[in-house]
Amino acid sequence: MSTSINASAQLDNVSVVKKANIYFDGKCISHNVIFPDGTKKSVGVIFASNLRFNTGAPEIMEIVSGLCKVRLADASEWQSIGAGQQFSVPGNSYFDIETVETVNYVCHFG
Repeated sequence: MSTSINASAQLDNVSVVKKANIYFDGKCISHNVIFPDGTKKSVGVIFASNLRFNTGAPEIMEIVSGLCKVRLADASEWQSIGAGQQFSVPGNSYFDIETVETVNYVCHFG
């Protein structure tokens, strides 16, 4: 489910939507970034919590810092995911996440 990544520490040449996306009573806050080719990602933080995210499009969740446990819709087991790892979620699905420590992430859509 998870894979290690070698990701850059920053996203270059993007536009940032100034208004924050605030979910789950402030437990998850993100900003949308838009690339010159029109692709969109969100960059955010999830504070200590247990949450369920529903997906419309397929997503790749890149964990930049922190530690969490993740369970995909079709899985019975939780998997630990930490900084430098990512996991993929199909479209029209969901995943459960339990943050063990505050998690900074980049969500890649599509």
